[in-house]
Amino acid sequence: MSEGPDLDDLKRRMDGALSALDKEFQGLRTGRASVNLLEPIMVDAYGSKMPINQVGTVGVPEPRMLTVQVWDKSMTKAVEKAIRESDLGLNPQVDGQLLRIPLPDLSEERRAELAKVAAKYAESARIAVRNVRRDGMDSLKKAEKDGDLSQDERHLYEEEVQEMTDKFVSRIDEALGSKEKEIMQV
Repeated sequence: MSEGPDLDDLKRRMDGALSALDKEFQGLRTGRASVNLLEPIMVDAYGSKMPINQVGTVGVPEPRMLTVQVWDKSMTKAVEKAIRESDLGLNPQVDGQLLRIPLPDLSEERRAELAKVAAKYAESARIAVRNVRRDGMDSLKKAEKDGDLSQDERHLYEEEVQEMTDKFVSRIDEALGSKEKEIMQV
């Protein structure tokens, strides 16, 4: 058999999509405060979008409260706006350069909203995995066209890439199922 596609690279990229999903899921709250909750929030700072942890220190002083100590006083309004406009349903209270963010109890309605956000994150991860699959399939077609692979070899590799894709999509679905269960738990 001749040189096939770099399946390890495709697997690594699909793993990346899965770990990005895990990180986003950590940011979805389930009733307890966590510094990861604010991780996906991007702040308009100095003419570009920056992660919230690059403009201030995120802390958890008590189980139902988060704080953000903004380093640059001029960024306080931008951080507050970014938190308010996130899909997390949080309402920060400004105290100088410190933002206090109380975590309200999760109502049934809010739990359903968070489950929808989790589903949106999962769909983004599925799309990322499918894009990796598409790249792999394109490289296989190019290799066949260039004469590096026979048609039979290309079909074998395509099956491997598809199996890998199916495995990752099912892992994403499992992660979503467990996150939804965690969110809906009272």
